[in-house]
Amino acid sequence: MTLASMTGFARAAAQDDGAAWTWEVKSVNRKGLDVRCRVPPGLDVLEPIARAAVAERFARGNIAVNLGLQRAAAAASYRVNRNLLAQVLALKAELGDAVAEGPPRLAELLAIRGLVEPADEEETEDAVAARRAAMVASLAEALDALAEMRVTEGGRLSGVLNRQLDEIADLTERAATSAAAQPEALRARLAELMRELMETEPALPEERLAQEAALLVGKADVREELDRLVAHEAAARALLEEGGAVGRRLDFLCQELNREVNTLCSKAADVELTRIGLSLKAAIEQFREQVQNIE
Repeated sequence: MTLASMTGFARAAAQDDGAAWTWEVKSVNRKGLDVRCRVPPGLDVLEPIARAAVAERFARGNIAVNLGLQRAAAAASYRVNRNLLAQVLALKAELGDAVAEGPPRLAELLAIRGLVEPADEEETEDAVAARRAAMVASLAEALDALAEMRVTEGGRLSGVLNRQLDEIADLTERAATSAAAQPEALRARLAELMRELMETEPALPEERLAQEAALLVGKADVREELDRLVAHEAAARALLEEGGAVGRRLDFLCQELNREVNTLCSKAADVELTRIGLSLKAAIEQFREQVQNIE
C-alpha cells in the first residue's frame, strides 16, 4: 500500500439541462476522521451519502465537503386564467349596451391583472432522481481526486521521512561510538565517588559503597537505550514501506524514540554524548512534525 498524506484539495463539476453543480473537498490534519458537509437546501439527502463516501475512502483527516448548485433559468411560459376570463366575458354580456360593442380587445384583456399568469414547470420525480444520481457520481470523482492528491503528497513525505530516519540512524551510530568511550569516564567518576564516600564521617560500610558503585554503573550503561533506538528506527522504516494508514503507529514510535533519547541524555557521562543526544532529540522532533501529516 502507498503512503498517504492528510492534506489535499479537489473539485468536480457537472451539469444537466436544469442545473450546474460543483463539489469541493478539502482535507487537513486531524488525529481521527472528522467530516463536515454543506449542501444547498432541498438536497439534505446527499449529506449522509457524502459522509459515507468519505469514510469509505479515508481513515484520518478533517475533511470538508461542499456542494454548490446553480439552477438554469427556466424558459418563460404563461397560462390563461380561464375562470377569470369567463367571469370577464359574462360581465360584459351582462352590462350589454353600457360598454363598448364587440368582443374585448387583446390589449384590454392583458391589462386585467391575473388573467395571464406565469406557468411554473415542475420537474418530474425521475428528473430529480437522475440529477441526484449524477451529483453522487460527481462527488465520487472529487473524492477520488482528493485521494490521489493525498497519495502524491504522501510519496513526497515518504522521501522526507526516510531522510530524517537516515539522520537519526547516523546520530545513533555516533552515540554508540561515543558511548564506547564511557567506561574510562565511568572509572574516573567511580573513583572520584568512592573517594568522596570514603572521606565521609562516619565512614560508610563496604556494603553501602558497593551499592553506590553498582548504582552508578547501572545509570551510566546506555547500551539498552541505543539498542532500542535502532529497533524503533527500523520499525519506522518498515511502516513507511508498508504504507496505508500508518500515521498513528508512526506517532507512537516517535514517543518511544523520544523516551529513549531522553534517558540517553540523562545517562550521558561526557559532553560529547550529551551533544549527540540533543541532536537526536532535534532530529526526532523534526521527524514527529512530518509524521503528523501522515494518514
